[in-house]
Amino acid sequence: MPEITAFLAIVLFLMGTLAGTMGALLGLGGGVFLVPFLVLVIKLPMTHAVGISLMTVIATSSVVSAQRAGRQLINLRLGMLLEVATAAGGLAGGIVVWMMSPQFLQRLFGVVTALAAVMMLRRLDRRNVILDPTPTRPARSRYHEDESGGTVTYRVRRAAARAWRVVRCRVGLVAARLGGGILKVPALNAWCGVPMRAAAATSAFMIGVTATAGAVIYYGRGQVVPWMAASTVLGVLAGSRAGFAIGLRARAKWLKLALAIVLLLVCGLMFLRAR
Repeated sequence: MPEITAFLAIVLFLMGTLAGTMGALLGLGGGVFLVPFLVLVIKLPMTHAVGISLMTVIATSSVVSAQRAGRQLINLRLGMLLEVATAAGGLAGGIVVWMMSPQFLQRLFGVVTALAAVMMLRRLDRRNVILDPTPTRPARSRYHEDESGGTVTYRVRRAAARAWRVVRCRVGLVAARLGGGILKVPALNAWCGVPMRAAAATSAFMIGVTATAGAVIYYGRGQVVPWMAASTVLGVLAGSRAGFAIGLRARAKWLKLALAIVLLLVCGLMFLRAR
């Protein structure tokens, strides 16, 4: 393990700030940025990098949930429904993963992220909001949005079919070993009819619930370096607040474009690792 130094603590803080900003902005939690950095640059074992990443995901989720819940951006009912489906799919995926080679899974995950990126690019100018401050149906959700200049509403599509679709995605596409958190926002936005900001907030809430269970296991096994986790989490807390503020002011179109770029980068990384 690396020795404690002021320089490394500052580097981890800055990287945590970047991960927290992007994670809160796009609903990804920040782990997709942090794990490659810890493994490739800091030279941490993958298990220790994932353990620290889970701690930062919890921090990002806590900040986003605390600040966005008051704006009614988090769809709690939808989030909990999908968490049940994700848990079931993750269990089945843990069985399926042993039947496939790591290279095949990484290539498959790369293909899925590329398709999700294309899907987001095709929806750059399409929004799921309804500019109606007085919805007539109670099934619609509503929140205040600065970009639209008032209260907007939206309706979640195909809740039961969506839950089953999540289970199938977890089993057949990424399985439990690679994780599917980065795909939650595209799925919520494109399949479920959730606006980009609400999708990012709901995704941040969901990954926080999932990460809490995993973090306990990694910490119990001694795979979390306390001082490194503390430095990174402090940066994540600061970055998450910045990401939240930027997300409120940025246009939904640019948020989708940024998410598509991240998905394409992850796709490239998966194919490089599978070589």
